[in-house]
Amino acid sequence: MMDVQKEYQSKLVSADEAVKCVKSGDWVDYSLAFTIPIDLDEALAKRLPELEDLKIRSGITSTPRKVLEADMTGEHLTYMDWHWTGYIRNMIKKGSKNIYFEPLLYRNLPMHYRKNLHVNVAMVMTTPMNDKGYFNFSLTNSATRAILDCADVIIIETNKNLPWVYGVKEECVHISEVDYVVEGSSPAIPTLPDAGEPTEIDKAVASYVVPEIVDGSTLQLGIGGMPNAIGAAIADSDLKDLGIHTEMLVDAYYKMFQAGKITNSRKNIDKGRGVFGFAQGSNDLYEWARENPGLVSAPIDYCNDPYNMALNDNMMSINNCIEMDLFGQVCAEASGTRQLSGTGGQLDFLTGAHMSRGGKAFICMSSSFTDKKTGETKSRIVPRMREGSITTDPRNQAMYIVTEYGIVNLAGRSTWEIAESLISIAHPKTRDGLIAEAEKMNIWRRSNKR
Repeated sequence: MMDVQKEYQSKLVSADEAVKCVKSGDWVDYSLAFTIPIDLDEALAKRLPELEDLKIRSGITSTPRKVLEADMTGEHLTYMDWHWTGYIRNMIKKGSKNIYFEPLLYRNLPMHYRKNLHVNVAMVMTTPMNDKGYFNFSLTNSATRAILDCADVIIIETNKNLPWVYGVKEECVHISEVDYVVEGSSPAIPTLPDAGEPTEIDKAVASYVVPEIVDGSTLQLGIGGMPNAIGAAIADSDLKDLGIHTEMLVDAYYKMFQAGKITNSRKNIDKGRGVFGFAQGSNDLYEWARENPGLVSAPIDYCNDPYNMALNDNMMSINNCIEMDLFGQVCAEASGTRQLSGTGGQLDFLTGAHMSRGGKAFICMSSSFTDKKTGETKSRIVPRMREGSITTDPRNQAMYIVTEYGIVNLAGRSTWEIAESLISIAHPKTRDGLIAEAEKMNIWRRSNKR
């Protein structure tokens, strides 16, 4: 029988000692979100001057990375990120020359590691080891197990503040699989700022979405203020017996739970348990997830698998976007050639909600925005995607589109019906111009109402 404590002590080193295994040319993986290592990152940053062509993969990098700030020119390091955040955008704005985007359907991430990628050194933050020799991935199940499965060297950085989170599967790694253990300085887990009071536009959009949801629905909320505002509206509604099947667990779910809306009792898969891939929010959210049998993490190829989510009747997917065109194509991750975030799981859940009996997928947005340079009102519904824009959701998957001016269902509609529907919920000041463009593009029937 293995003595796990003896094994632990034999692998326990300082962060500076652990990163000595990294060599020039290596591919290093930092995992994702709030379980990206901190002490190991700082130790590796100190080693950068002696390394060449170091390549680091990560994703949802929400907190500062010492390696990035130590090498703005990319002389020693190239950093690849699966899903950009405000921190990454700010680093590029400051002049960082070594950050690149990795396009991704989020559900495919574990497969990419197991089929297509190799990791020389994996560095992952976990909970401290339990008495059975296991470290828990806590708030970020996601693709963590897949990353470790294809790594030559595994380094664990423990943080005593991370909650132990139960899982559907693949939520832990055993000491026998680990090469080095670093007892981290255990900083507090970062939190996301409160979204604040919903705007009048948020409230208007929520007023169209909430009536479409039925008792017993299973919910997925995307990232952003508008999905959170809709979650808050659901908490104040008369809906009951709602379930959770989502990639990201956010505070809106906790508010719904506190309001008695979440029971997971009508789910057809993982009945009685809310399922998520990773969590970001408040300390209250993290404590809700701590050792809670009713709230479990799952690898992202499980919770973002459209076939799994579609097993739940009335699967409701609620996301937002930056703009969409009159053909029904949705962009939720870029502004022209400027990358802002990533595809994430939006298309995954759009597909799963389509497949679910009674399911609905909502893409929500304000109808317009004010150009900061000119002060003009500009439409988020545009004739054609701007040059360089990325199509997050293809037109053949578009379903419910919502602005403060209404809700339309594009599923199964022809090009002229799509154009007419979208123009009907565009900002009134922009509708005539959109009609004129639709006529030029031959997707506007003469009999359409103006």
